[in-house]
Amino acid sequence: MPVKTHSPSPANPPAPVKSDGRKPWRKKSPVDVILDQAQKLRAEIAETETELNGKKAQLKKFEEACKLFEQG
Repeated sequence: MPVKTHSPSPANPPAPVKSDGRKPWRKKSPVDVILDQAQKLRAEIAETETELNGKKAQLKKFEEACKLFEQG
């Protein structure tokens, strides 16, 4: 026989549990959402630029190596 588990009904959601490590939830305004998205995009661009600069440096080394092989 299957065991029934009690699931909270939509009319009675479980009470939020406050823990010391988390801030209470607050609804973000549309301005806050846009500012958060802009900040995330800035961080992503900075990370991509760092990767790109590393790849450019690696390409420069390979091109220098190719010049050495062409001379020899």
